Amino acid sequence: MAFTYEDLKKNHPCFAAGAKNNKGRVHLPVSYGCNIACNFCKRDINDTDNRPGVASGIITPEEAVETVRRAVELCPDITVAGVAGPGDTLATPYALQTFRLIKEEFPHIIKCMSTNGLLLPEYADEIIDVGIDSLTVTVNAVDPKIQAQICEDIVYHGKRYKGIEAAKILIQNQLAGIKKVSQSGITVKVNTVLIPEINADHVVEVAKTVAQHGAKIYNIIPLIPQHKLSWCTTPGCDLISKVRSEAQAYINVFRHCQRCRADAAGIPGGKDISEKLYIRPVKLENTFSHG
Repeated sequence: MAFTYEDLKKNHPCFAAGAKNNKGRVHLPVSYGCNIACNFCKRDINDTDNRPGVASGIITPEEAVETVRRAVELCPDITVAGVAGPGDTLATPYALQTFRLIKEEFPHIIKCMSTNGLLLPEYADEIIDVGIDSLTVTVNAVDPKIQAQICEDIVYHGKRYKGIEAAKILIQNQLAGIKKVSQSGITVKVNTVLIPEINADHVVEVAKTVAQHGAKIYNIIPLIPQHKLSWCTTPGCDLISKVRSEAQAYINVFRHCQRCRADAAGIPGGKDISEKLYIRPVKLENTFSHG
């Protein structure tokens, strides 16, 4: 079965609000590799950081299915299985492999995936075929000069691109992919990381552009100053409210993101079952997600 945007508002914990927000999700950390280098991104394997791009470990698609089995036993209110990293879901084949397995065994669970969108045009048909119900694409700028300040480089078809050249490729692919996927009926949500010193005055243009390409809902995420953007500031409530109001003129704005880990499980803000699902390993070499 395919879930519409109206279905998601009733059954997806990230789309539902108020009294309806009692649904759960399980994030499956099967995607470890990434193909772009965001300056705010600090992916890691640990048990302590409560943010995107972090998981306690990486699991296989087969282990992911077993994780969903255990998750729905522990928390029957789980309605969503998602992959949001800790790397990019299209940089390796494991996310789509996972969703094919989940589709067979759990046809009534919403399938939710996040990506940076670099490879979205070439995987759009497979995403549609797998039956993804909600796709999130992280678009931080639609102006290459601004994007080049946010993402240092990309690796595209085996070649590394930097600066403006990399930004042009990434933006073109993101918008083309959003358009193709949204035209199939899949609900597309766009995330933008709000960086006061870089893209605060540009967010409204991102909102307008992605809406024109078919995105249904828009999520503005406050920057966590770290990695190469540790010199930037965390946006304050006034700035967040301002850009959300500006974006709302063009697209529905999502207002209750909790910036979950790549292995989060349970009901956001409520019952947490992640520690019962995932083995907590010794911290490994660090490797931010687009969820």
